[in-house]
Amino acid sequence: MSINYFPIFRRAPAACSALMLALLLSGCAHRMELREPAPGVELPSGWSLSASNGEQEWPDNAWWERFGSAELTQLVAQGQSSNLEIAAAVSRVRQAEAQARIAGAPLLPNADFSTSVNRAVPLASSGSASTSASGLLEIGYEVDFWGKNKAGLAAAEASLQANRYDRETVALTVTSGIVSTYLQVLSLRDRLNIAQQNVANAERVLKLVAAQSRAGAASPLDLARQRSALAGQKAVIPDLMQQEREAQTALAILLGRPAQTFTVNAQGLDNILLPEVTPGLPSELLSRRPDIRRAEAQLAAANANLAVARAALFPSIRLTGSAGAQSNALLSLFNGPNLLANLGAGLVAPIFDAGRLNNQRDLAIAQKQELVQLYRSTVITALSEVDTALGQIRSLDEQKKLKKTEMEQARFAFELSEIRYRVGAEDLMTVLDTQRSLSEVQNELGQIKLKRLKATVSLYKALGGGWQDVPSAAADTRPDQPAQP
Repeated sequence: MSINYFPIFRRAPAACSALMLALLLSGCAHRMELREPAPGVELPSGWSLSASNGEQEWPDNAWWERFGSAELTQLVAQGQSSNLEIAAAVSRVRQAEAQARIAGAPLLPNADFSTSVNRAVPLASSGSASTSASGLLEIGYEVDFWGKNKAGLAAAEASLQANRYDRETVALTVTSGIVSTYLQVLSLRDRLNIAQQNVANAERVLKLVAAQSRAGAASPLDLARQRSALAGQKAVIPDLMQQEREAQTALAILLGRPAQTFTVNAQGLDNILLPEVTPGLPSELLSRRPDIRRAEAQLAAANANLAVARAALFPSIRLTGSAGAQSNALLSLFNGPNLLANLGAGLVAPIFDAGRLNNQRDLAIAQKQELVQLYRSTVITALSEVDTALGQIRSLDEQKKLKKTEMEQARFAFELSEIRYRVGAEDLMTVLDTQRSLSEVQNELGQIKLKRLKATVSLYKALGGGWQDVPSAAADTRPDQPAQP
């Protein structure tokens, strides 16, 4: 049996008209401005250490490719698709999207339909059983006269945007971590190679000292000293190997892979390019760092929550309409005489709640004030990170230049002392000193080279990578496809 419900609406025009009026009233309330401009922060006109060529530009969205490593580019792509932290951030975006849809539901009417059938059987012998049926369609709508529901939706949408920016922040952090850890693996392999070369040098000198000892030109003390030096050089290698394994494990975790199934193919930093970065103006940084935009979105959500708390202090108006039928005969349920309609309006105003609503408003004000300070702190931190990275780059460039000169002279001194020791013009202590100095400066130069590369990565990260917020496209970005930072 099919039942046509349309007669209910044809016979309840007043309810429909009232709901249309409510929508118009709430539409007027929705025009209230819920967003405020971001709090002002004093911005510098330029960086403390600007680029030497005076150019102003920003990184592109594939900045890691400028290091010139195809393997690194492949690993970054794997990390962006498989990293577990990014996947968790994507899930948080999906949760925020659902929360936004939930927050938007009160802006539309809600409708419920209920029906029941009752069978009454008398217990006495006299009388007959009767069957009654009823159907009721109820429509309710809260007039958003004070903009509470609209503000709730705005808060949810701002939180959604904050989660999207958080996803981009996580992606940028993970990408920077992959690049830095990859460079660390290659640097450790370079240091292992240097350590092995130092061992080879020490073994060569030991053979020379042993030959001198057999000829009576070197004492047993000299032989023991060189054997000790050789053992010290060899002792460095296991620690470096362990550090290299730990760095590979950390890289595998960033890629979302078990360490046992992963290895880096490149053997050193020789083929890694050193990109030059020249940042743009500080004022542009506010739109190029997702963490700053996240703080701004969180502040917008707090402002909307404050509007919700304030609107809750005012009366709420709710319109209800119902239409239905009740009959003792099921088949005649929707006959004209059995149809009923009802229209009502209710107003609920808070009178005494022990200060709950006022305290909720005060809480929202305090939360907003906190986020204002956090936004300013985020901006100041971002500016400081860029200046710090620029300072590190300049300082490390100077250190690297001087350390290269030191290493050249240390190598020359070691080679010369070894030659002079062969002909008896120098003692073993001089050879040992020059050998130790060469080993130390080689290790220090390798560490400076890694720090210089990492400083470039830090500058890319401080500048927001290649990310830039595009409002028209932000809403169209699917959460399961994180943008490349």
